[in-house]
Amino acid sequence: MTDLAGGTFGVIYADPPWSYSLDFEGNSRSILNQYETMNIEAICALKVPAAKDCVLYMWATAPLLPEALRVISAWGFDYKSCAMWDKEAMGMGYWFRGQHEILMVGVRGKVTSPPTSLRISSVIRCRRGQHSRKPDYVRDMIAKWYPSARKLEMFSRLKRPGWEVFGNQVEYDLFSGNPA
Repeated sequence: MTDLAGGTFGVIYADPPWSYSLDFEGNSRSILNQYETMNIEAICALKVPAAKDCVLYMWATAPLLPEALRVISAWGFDYKSCAMWDKEAMGMGYWFRGQHEILMVGVRGKVTSPPTSLRISSVIRCRRGQHSRKPDYVRDMIAKWYPSARKLEMFSRLKRPGWEVFGNQVEYDLFSGNPA
């Protein structure tokens, strides 16, 4: 994990490793076969280094929408809005074969929404890639919306310029081209 000592962040971008109660170890497509997950209590208990005035962009899936709202509150944010990521291809699912994920927005303190000229559609169409990888487009837009804010990506796999990262799967540092 990256050391987060040394302050707070005005922007937090998170993709928690949600645990699904319907997973079972014999399922070769199980979340547990892709990465280590956390239960809702552990995610809620995280000490998120959010500044007094901070915006949270957090990914959630449809089956875990109530849990995601609980996390937003537990981390000290008020839910504001969401967008849908259309992955352009069906995935797994029990009621529907999921083709989307939800990007939730929460705020604490005084935070302004993105400038009118930079606001994007609430439907983000980007073909899905590697399991759990989110579209770079979203992170890039967040960086444009809050260029001077200190930014943290929680549960990241890659370290990118302008972002500090936190996660047990950070594999590659884009700053140096070396493993993190």
